[in-house]
Amino acid sequence: MALMINDDCISCDVCVPECPNDAIATGDDIFVIDAGKCTECVGYFDSPQCIDVCPVDAIVPLVAA
Repeated sequence: MALMINDDCISCDVCVPECPNDAIATGDDIFVIDAGKCTECVGYFDSPQCIDVCPVDAIVPLVAA
């Protein structure tokens, strides 16, 4: 499973240093999560740290189409 950052992102950068897998990077307008690197912090923390720190709740589960 992986997470994604939606259009509610305000590009505040608070999530980037929280990711133990370096899965969050700067995108064109908002930050993006590399689904291949994102583990939802399994093995590191009890919950995804980026979700915990996001001030606008812009980080959500990636839904397969």
